[in-house]
Formats: sequence, structure tokens, C-alpha cells
Amino acid sequence: DGSIAGPRVLEHMVDTVLYFEGEASKELRMLRGFKNRFGSTSEIGIFEMTGEGLISAKDIASKFFDKSKAQSGSALTVSVEGSRAIILEVQALVTQSTYPNPKRSATGFDVNRLNMLLALLEKKIDLPLNNYDVFINISGGIKIKESSADLAVIAAIISSFRDRPLSKESVFIGEVSLTGEIKDVYSLDLRLKEAQAQGIKKAVIAQKPNLKLGIKTFAVDEVPKMIELF
Repeated sequence: DGSIAGPRVLEHMVDTVLYFEGEASKELRMLRGFKNRFGSTSEIGIFEMTGEGLISAKDIASKFFDKSKAQSGSALTVSVEGSRAIILEVQALVTQSTYPNPKRSATGFDVNRLNMLLALLEKKIDLPLNNYDVFINISGGIKIKESSADLAVIAAIISSFRDRPLSKESVFIGEVSLTGEIKDVYSLDLRLKEAQAQGIKKAVIAQKPNLKLGIKTFAVDEVPKMIELF
């Protein structure tokens, strides 16, 4: 793997190592720190690939979610990368399976965590997903590496299963435990500020925020109670 003799040897000799992430078919590229002797590696830069090279991305929110007509299987969340909050669209497709073992696929989201959330939905709200294929995609080609998107993934799955669109003016922020509890996430105020700046009017979260904002919040502590909002 190059760790003894090869490119990885160079990583031990330098102060900073940066990687570009993103799909080759899309213009967005994320510059993410892998090693930094003098600062954090949690910050990211977002760029666009153009004919003149890489340029800093403008109007980042529009790159990751569509503000047009709401459609079933789509839910918004707010992810934090370092000091940057980004609104992301979670897309789900739930269809009747033609295979003995239904397919489970995730792009930009951990497939093992997806399997856990599907099992939780079957147990806690009796959603019969054992005969359905489930596909999850995070728009914009970004990879979510935190658990704050759990609630949005669940919302998108239920929306697709019931073919019931969710409002484009709502976000879902929260980690879901194995017991079905919805847990608070870090930097909640930062996430809600970004949501409000992008015209979001409602937020489904684990608990009321400390900061007073012009955004309506719905605090839910477990998955079955969140389903009542649909």
C-alpha cells in the first residue's frame, strides 16, 4: 500500500497532507486535510472545476440541495465540516424488491449505519422493509462522516416508502441510537443559523436550542414520535 516504500513515505516527511474528494463526473471538489502538524484537519475547502482550473465555489448551498418542487424521498439536513455548516440533501429510493435478498446501497453515507437504521424502522414502527430495495444518496458528491444525518435518512426513507414529499423548508438534525432515541448533536446553533440563512423555516431536532432564532423547532426524543410529524 506504499507505506514502507512509496508515496506514503512522503507523508511522514511533510507537515501537511491534503486530499481532493469528489466524483469525476461532477464539477465540485472538496479539499480535505489528512495531516496537519500546525492545525486542525477537520476544515474543508469547496471548489469548482472549470476550464480555467479550480476556483472557490460560490453559493455553496445551491450546489448541495435543490430548492425547487418537493418530491418524495428527499430530506434536508445540516452537516458540519470544521467550522463550516453545509445544508445537504439526503435522497432515498424505496422500491419493491425482485431479489431473494433486498439490495441496500448508500452513496456518501455509511452502508452499515443504513442497515442499522432500516432494522430500527422495522422494529420500532413496524415499517415492512424486508421486501424492499433501499438506496441512499447524498447530493453533491459529498460524504457524510458524522451521525447527525441519521434523522434525515430516516425521514427520506419514510417519505419514499409512503410516496409523501417533505417540505423543502424543513431540516432534520439528530443522531439515532440503537434504542430509537434521538440524540442531540454538537454545534446545533451553528447548524440552525445556516439553515435560517438559507430560508429554512422548520427544524426537527432532539432538543430546543439555547439560541433564539427565527426558525420553528420541533423537539422529538424518539423515532416513533417523529413519525407523527408526517
